[in-house]
Amino acid sequence: MKQTTPLLPLFHKFIKDTETGKRLKKNGTRIKADSIQNYKSVCLNLERFIAKEQYDWRICDASKLNKRELGSEKNYWKKFYNSFTAFLYGKGCHDNYVGTNVKILRTFFNYLKFEKDISTGEFYKQFHVLKEDVEVLVISPDQLKFLIHDAGFNHALPENLRHIKDVFVFGCTTGLRFSDIYLLANKNFEKNGADWYLKVRSKKTKTYTAVKLPGYAVEIFKKHKSKSNRALLFKPISLNNFNKNLKSIGELANFDAPLEQVREKRGKAAKNAGKPMPFYQKMSSHMMRRTAITTLLILGMPEHLVRKISGHSQTSNSFARYVHYAQSYMDQEIDKVHSVLNSYE
Repeated sequence: MKQTTPLLPLFHKFIKDTETGKRLKKNGTRIKADSIQNYKSVCLNLERFIAKEQYDWRICDASKLNKRELGSEKNYWKKFYNSFTAFLYGKGCHDNYVGTNVKILRTFFNYLKFEKDISTGEFYKQFHVLKEDVEVLVISPDQLKFLIHDAGFNHALPENLRHIKDVFVFGCTTGLRFSDIYLLANKNFEKNGADWYLKVRSKKTKTYTAVKLPGYAVEIFKKHKSKSNRALLFKPISLNNFNKNLKSIGELANFDAPLEQVREKRGKAAKNAGKPMPFYQKMSSHMMRRTAITTLLILGMPEHLVRKISGHSQTSNSFARYVHYAQSYMDQEIDKVHSVLNSYE
């Protein structure tokens, strides 16, 4: 009779080894806190799935199985994959979220195989990682200019929303990630003659950048500048509250054009996935970095310089997912082509 080992305690061990640094990246560096948080989210999903379905989640030594037992084990893991993904879809999740869970499960099985010397077999390789191409959203240059320059709108906002608007405008200008913005202090700002520069090292990529700041960004810095060089520039806020307040700003700014985003489940459009919603309801911290990169490209800055500012290497494949060309910009560019084709001499 084949011997089995419960998997949930091993998943907890997987997380703990990652947190303590016993498990590292292939280059020897520690795994980021965001990734560990994703592991914990998957663990929570597994715990809820196991409790709800009364599922016996276990593993056995694949090297000791005969042909019949191997076939049975293959069916067991096929059933687990189908049941667990169905559980996630049943919660209202879409392909990208489910795919992230499955990808982490595959990482966990590699950990068991290569770091714990557990003969897992190749069953986990049949776990398909689904992805969906979700449109990247940004605010337009006109919307950004409104937030920067409309004094009446700024004055009408309550103090807490003015603070969030300053952070959002600063992020849309510099391309910093949410986590990096809230680590800024006076030491990150340097004056050279009449110009101010932002000097920062990305928490995620460890890349140093120095960005010359426009006048309105300098004013934001001076407004929030602390007397202590060690104090943070912006008062910390949770990501959830930041996004909630940002949506309120978008609603007050009348950024309410109807927006349709088609989400997918199992590679097909989900029911009601294309139901229109106001643009402001999709506003979030992710827009800052995407808006900054897109705006720089739209206004003519060469890509290699944009990569330098954003901290992306010239070989980085992740740069493309931040780029979004607004429809109005594409219309302008295609009009140039059409103007040539429309004439015949």
